[in-house]
Amino acid sequence: MKVIMTGGGTGGHIYPAIAIADKIVERSYSAEILFVGTKRGMEKDLVPSRGYEIRFIDVQGLDRHNMFRNIKTAYKYLRSRKQAEEIIESFDPDAVIGTGGYVCGPVVSAAASIGVKCYIQEQNAFPGLTNKMLERKVENVFLGFEDAGKYFKYPEKHIVTGNPVRSDFFTTERKEAREALGIGEDDFVLLAFGGSLGASRINRAMIDVIRQYSGQSGIQVFFGTGKNYYDPVVADLHSIGVESGGNIHVKQYIDHMEQYLAACDLAVTRSGALTVSEIAVSGRASVLIPSPNVTGDHQTYNARALSDKGAAILLPEKKLAEDSSLLLQEIETLRKDKAYREGMASKARSLAPNDAADIIYYSLLT
Repeated sequence: MKVIMTGGGTGGHIYPAIAIADKIVERSYSAEILFVGTKRGMEKDLVPSRGYEIRFIDVQGLDRHNMFRNIKTAYKYLRSRKQAEEIIESFDPDAVIGTGGYVCGPVVSAAASIGVKCYIQEQNAFPGLTNKMLERKVENVFLGFEDAGKYFKYPEKHIVTGNPVRSDFFTTERKEAREALGIGEDDFVLLAFGGSLGASRINRAMIDVIRQYSGQSGIQVFFGTGKNYYDPVVADLHSIGVESGGNIHVKQYIDHMEQYLAACDLAVTRSGALTVSEIAVSGRASVLIPSPNVTGDHQTYNARALSDKGAAILLPEKKLAEDSSLLLQEIETLRKDKAYREGMASKARSLAPNDAADIIYYSLLT
């Protein structure tokens, strides 16, 4: 089996593609996988680091603020469509799978036009523009959240799979993760992060949280600021007499997320589709703070997929902006009420996909 995976820009589009690719290789040892992305997206580094070949096309997304710039976007689309055709013809895939991002447009369209079976995987509860446009050209749409189906037009194509999550999130155990990170078995562990770039509103609220917990025995705080905010956050903490060390661990980026999620008791984070799925698979309580700066407010839809079922707390950023102490209040409630916290974690795990990548793999064989 030869498969082209295409998707990019952010980890939310790339990691599901990698999880699908890993499953295909696991199930079919003779499988050949090729990724197609752009040099501007995170895929240029993430994909090779996972051992997969990647080729690039030159395409860019629509500019919703300056329509005149879309003249260049249209020109690049036509050129990238030709680039995609050349890659597809040389690789001769049995299937093409798009996982979102504007790079999928020319690749999936080019493949469909020459008769290659195409599929798309939608991570969010509110689908992206590119995937909605591609739906009519594909065999199936693999849905990360069932609610996303109502925003598409061809329900007969839909397969609810959940989001593909890397196998490490299923296999990493709490005890071994805590041992690896040097965390006591009985410590309360808070994990907070706002994505690879960071989230300023979460970071500001976390200053108060860290002020409260700094130096407290039995509590460990792991805080990923994002690369854009690390230095200002460290300076703000220094101004209130808190340094990274002891029970406070401030990092620019949280690598090996599966280990930290397995070790923590509570996660505070944005509600990107993949993050929500990883929290659910890990079976962890969470306070989800959706980004208001995303198309269609899709992070709120993602958060509600858990919060409406009692599997997470949804804290709107608008409320946090009005009163930053709300985050500490939610954390304290969950810290003090172990039964409530563990009930939330159990509900999250019950909503997690167990076999998303398997479902997708076997769908390719039909």
